[in-house]
Amino acid sequence: MSPTVKTGLVLGLAVELWTIIVIALGWHKDPMMLMLFYLVIFIQAGVMIWGLRMTAAQGKGYGAQVGAGTAMSAVGAAVIFVGSYLVVTAVFPNYFMEVQEAGRTVLSAQGLSEEAVRAQLDAMAPMQTPFANSLTGAVATIITGLIESLIIAAFVKGKAPVPPSAA
Repeated sequence: MSPTVKTGLVLGLAVELWTIIVIALGWHKDPMMLMLFYLVIFIQAGVMIWGLRMTAAQGKGYGAQVGAGTAMSAVGAAVIFVGSYLVVTAVFPNYFMEVQEAGRTVLSAQGLSEEAVRAQLDAMAPMQTPFANSLTGAVATIITGLIESLIIAAFVKGKAPVPPSAA
């Protein structure tokens, strides 16, 4: 299996495992604990470093490393799209209802009227569907992967081949 595919699969599975942990522990219902979900950025960075080290060993330079990292993220994004959809429809079917209730609690605690709370929740509702949520996660994975690749590839790249000395 190529390093790009291998890394992408590991990335997708690691992110989905973290997502399941966050939801199973109920952190998605607590605004402070929900912030821990964004550790996925560091999970992705660690996986990308691992993958780009493999592609650097193949002699890839900066541009090729950025391309490889973005491709790794695209493979991961496909896994994340399917995984996220399954997680919120089959494993945790009440996820969006729980997120909406948590949002209601937070907005009410801020002193908003019931009408204002309803308006805020209605504005968020189009993104609180399995498809929209999964697509957002997949797109964010690709964008994050591109940005991380631009940075990581500056430090993790293949060495230029040394030409044989003329003798």
